[in-house]
Amino acid sequence: MDDDKNGFSLDRRVFFLGTASALTLGTTACGGGGGSFFFPAAGTGTQGSTAATTGQPQTTVTATDAVDTTTAPATTEPVTQTRKFVHPGLLHTEADFERMRQKVAAQAQPWLDGWKALTSSGRSQLGATPRPLATVIRGGDGQNFAQMYIDIARAYQLALRWKVSQDKRYADLAVVFLNAWSSTLTLVTGNSDRFLAAGIYGYQFANAGEIMRSYEGWAASDFARFQNMMLTLFYPLNHSFLINHNGSEITNYWANWDLCNIASMLAIGVLCDRTDIYDEAMGYFKAGQGNGAGLQAVYQVHPGYLGQWQESGRDQGHCTLGIGLAAAFHEMAWNQGDDTYGYENNRFLAGAEYVARSNLVDSSTGTFYTVPFFTNVNRQGTQSVLATGGQGHRRPVWESVYNHYANRLGVAAPYTSLQAIQMRPESDGGNGDQLGFGTLTFTRDPFAAPGKPSGLTARVRGTQVVLSWWGCPDAQSYTVRRASTSGGPYSDIASGITDTLTFTDAGVAADDVWYYVVVAVGASGESAASNEERAAIRAELLLQLKFDESAGTQAADATGRFAAGELQGDATWTAGRKGNALALGGTNGCVALPAGAAKNIADFSIAAWLYIDTLATWSRVFDFGSGTRRYMMLTVRNGSGVPRFSITTEHGYNEQVIDGSAAMPIGRWVHVAVTVSDTLGTLYVDGVEAGSNAQMSLAPADLGATTQNWLGRSQYSSDAFLKGRIDDFRIYGGALGSAEVAALAL
Repeated sequence: MDDDKNGFSLDRRVFFLGTASALTLGTTACGGGGGSFFFPAAGTGTQGSTAATTGQPQTTVTATDAVDTTTAPATTEPVTQTRKFVHPGLLHTEADFERMRQKVAAQAQPWLDGWKALTSSGRSQLGATPRPLATVIRGGDGQNFAQMYIDIARAYQLALRWKVSQDKRYADLAVVFLNAWSSTLTLVTGNSDRFLAAGIYGYQFANAGEIMRSYEGWAASDFARFQNMMLTLFYPLNHSFLINHNGSEITNYWANWDLCNIASMLAIGVLCDRTDIYDEAMGYFKAGQGNGAGLQAVYQVHPGYLGQWQESGRDQGHCTLGIGLAAAFHEMAWNQGDDTYGYENNRFLAGAEYVARSNLVDSSTGTFYTVPFFTNVNRQGTQSVLATGGQGHRRPVWESVYNHYANRLGVAAPYTSLQAIQMRPESDGGNGDQLGFGTLTFTRDPFAAPGKPSGLTARVRGTQVVLSWWGCPDAQSYTVRRASTSGGPYSDIASGITDTLTFTDAGVAADDVWYYVVVAVGASGESAASNEERAAIRAELLLQLKFDESAGTQAADATGRFAAGELQGDATWTAGRKGNALALGGTNGCVALPAGAAKNIADFSIAAWLYIDTLATWSRVFDFGSGTRRYMMLTVRNGSGVPRFSITTEHGYNEQVIDGSAAMPIGRWVHVAVTVSDTLGTLYVDGVEAGSNAQMSLAPADLGATTQNWLGRSQYSSDAFLKGRIDDFRIYGGALGSAEVAALAL
């Protein structure tokens, strides 16, 4: 299965010339990168609420087309390391190999069947001869990339056979394959698909090399040459794609393009003991702006933790490929001590369960399971329903996902489990998209400790509380309990829940405060309770910046819940309505608020007093986001001259907005507020409704980890900074009523 953006087919190669500096941490000043990894992309939108619509991917590359010569990193200079890597430590550690050896020797299932699948593979046999190429081409004329991926598969499978059987004949032949390619390959090229070759085959090649690095029969000089091949032929293409996406608008490329390149980058970082490269991959996963970064690959998390995959509106073959690529990244990171599997409350598992369920038939109906779908809009167009193309697609990528969550951690993955079972024993799939053989390499004994539900969240929408949680593998059903005080006593309000793991409590009234837990029911009785979650059916003040300070750069949160905001750039103190206020000069001043200020809320209210000196178009009162991919903001003037609140999870493409009805007053103090209750959003100016939208389904909780939370500054670098004053900035969990907003405006 290929990840070519126009259809299916597989394999290609890459080209690079030139050097430049590696990506670095952005500055924390308001005029800089916001204190996190920043990855600019050619063609991205720069106006506050205008989605990017320009740019086309290149279709070919010639020998004279150097790739990104101004930004590609110098790849062979020694780098001071800040961590010690585990070796072998990519998809498999030495402990993993010892488990495989023991289970196969004991003829334990399903390991034995997994071993038989490996030993019967035509690519794991002795007697094969490598077919190295000087130039590998993927995409365009003269494609020959299959010749490379077949030899990578041979090297990897031979390495596995050596590690499990201890028969050095397989090790010796694996070394022959690795040496042949590292002494021959000089160029990976083709059309835009060269970046897929660099990513998919880059991480696979690195894994074969990582397994073999400890073999005494691989000469140190040969291993060094192999490392150099990875650093100079594969990594530069990975890096180039992630920082400029082949010169295209960033959402033009589907999730798999980013995913394969960060997987390759991470693997090369470990293989070559390059902390900088490893950290670059980790930084992109968490803060990158493309469709394969952590928050974008799992595009929307629905109740019950069904995480819509970014390509789910495209076709199912590419969705399952994405699960395999992401799983490889997460497993390699885990083996180096980084838990990206658990990022954003197991967001990847939510995505895996969604894709697994989408491609399974419900035995009770004879039709595919249904899944919720949130419209996805990007440079490729609008996907408004689940794609049925390739539905039912089977790919040998599920064992690592299932075994990590269910057997390592004791977190249920029911649909992923069904996918793994139907694929056993996993092979390599034959098409070069994945290394495969996960039944042998990833299967673990069941989680030993008693299971219990975990990750419970409670989202207040209107007068309902939407609960979601993660299950445990031995559960037969779940019971939801509610109490009026923390710690109980609890009463059962729902039982017998089996699928999907969500419950909406509609039996609550305004001003109620409730506490929830979930217990699992299994053959041995009830489990321990999940974490407790609190839900208030009323607006509660979460953060308040009074700006009463007169010196320094710290703006204290009067509630005491959050760290102080940080004044940056030309931000300073001045006279306010009843004391002091924040003054912003309109050049580079802002206040950086702490992470998580609005992370977990659904219904909300945000209010502040403003004294605007200049109504600069797209200048922000606030902007909470993680770059242009996800944000919510209030601007004093949109392109039509009126204030606007907007929230988006896709670079402005799916923006939900509330526009005001008149221009914002200047030269006097004005009170502004935004509230959202369920799907009704309202914008207030001076305590009076100025605009509304009854279709505001997105909430701050949908934004995930917002790493750049600013007053006075936009996520878009070309937008104007706010010029004026801000006083008494407030964030509430829950929606204020109109009378409450009017009272704040007095």
